[in-house]
Amino acid sequence: MAGHGPSADVLIGDKDSFAITNSMVMVWIAALLIILFCRAATKKMSMVPAGFQNFAEWLVESLYNFFGGILGDHLVKRTFWFFGGTFMLILLVNYLGLVPGVGSIVAYDSHGHYHPVLRGGNADLNMTAAMSVIFAILWFYWAFTENGVKGFFSHIFAPKGDFSGAMKVGMIIIFFLVGLLEIISIFIRPVALSFRLFGNVFGGEVTLDKLMHLVPYDWMRFLPALPFMFMELLVGFIQALVFTLLSAVFLKLICEHDDHGDEEHAH
Repeated sequence: MAGHGPSADVLIGDKDSFAITNSMVMVWIAALLIILFCRAATKKMSMVPAGFQNFAEWLVESLYNFFGGILGDHLVKRTFWFFGGTFMLILLVNYLGLVPGVGSIVAYDSHGHYHPVLRGGNADLNMTAAMSVIFAILWFYWAFTENGVKGFFSHIFAPKGDFSGAMKVGMIIIFFLVGLLEIISIFIRPVALSFRLFGNVFGGEVTLDKLMHLVPYDWMRFLPALPFMFMELLVGFIQALVFTLLSAVFLKLICEHDDHGDEEHAH
């Protein structure tokens, strides 16, 4: 089930210019499946939902309510497209990586080296890093538009509470130093998000691959890994949830003052 190594294999092109890798193809397949599902769910919409429409409405409503409980009514309306879409993409990419043949169906290049045609998309650090960088850019955009430039830096550096005299000077210095640490934390977050998702998915693929090679007969190799396949289904869900949950919490932390402004936004 695992890929050929920790880096994705190039199928078309070369790494020095433009390349299409096996992990890119997997992500494209996942995105295509989501698009086809959405089209099927909205093709014949009715007031009384049934079939794909019923399942799609339940899925979207459940995710919307989940993220709404974290972000609040105002923020979830602005950001659900990202958090809901990212959750579904990560989840589907994780599950597609467990499909038989992914990582084991190979193609040979002109040098006689074999390369897996498909591999788990999130087992490629480029994929997880790209999602984390996109979130970081959107985080700054949402944070500045919700707080304003002054409010953004005040949220990070300004003292919390009422102080006077020498205590006020001391707290200004302390909160400024804490703000510097917060800035460092802000830039570390996308790195941590990308490596957490990549490490767990890639580690699971390597574990399954090693287990399958414990048996000498090809037709029996799935047996040692079979119990862990079910565990990987749970891990795939948890990792999709953790990535989007932490991202939502990071955004909420910088926009906490909106709790008092939800009613104003509603009006």
